[in-house]
Amino acid sequence: MAEIIARHLIYDGWYRFSRLELRMPDGTVAERHLIDNGQAVAVLPFDRARRVAMLITQPRAAVLDAGHPPLLEAIAGGLDGASPEERIHEEAMEEGGIRLSALEPLANIWPIPPVSTERVMLYLAEYSAADRVGAGGGAEDEDEHISVVEISLDALRDRVMAGTLEDAKTLILAQALMLRHPELWS
Repeated sequence: MAEIIARHLIYDGWYRFSRLELRMPDGTVAERHLIDNGQAVAVLPFDRARRVAMLITQPRAAVLDAGHPPLLEAIAGGLDGASPEERIHEEAMEEGGIRLSALEPLANIWPIPPVSTERVMLYLAEYSAADRVGAGGGAEDEDEHISVVEISLDALRDRVMAGTLEDAKTLILAQALMLRHPELWS
């Protein structure tokens, strides 16, 4: 079994970056890199009556660097010491301006296990037009510049099927919505 034998902190800011030395099962030592960015939550809110889902867009450094347009993403955020349920309710209000009630837990995923400690708890949640009680757009002090997008469920399914829903957590959430709630498309 592999084990970490040394850890060197390279950067401690928004995230923590480390260089690790791993002793592999055959005894060799390999260098690896680690981003410690904590635990997170994500939710795909959907309105059964209006047949829409709520997604967001926001500037992402990696996407900008690749020269791509903003991604359609599920509402998400870091736990920052809160419980997953508490935090996703706060993020839904902060980013989407919506009040969520019942959460449908899906999975706790490792989005990029080769380099990141992050685990993301995924949820589906129903909402209605009456639950849109705020403007959304993100926290002013976090410079998120979030835009809220309501997309028809048919358009969401079409993006899944065409391979044009590029954010991994959002793709998983949309596929889960299709599998768990096929009645939304019948």
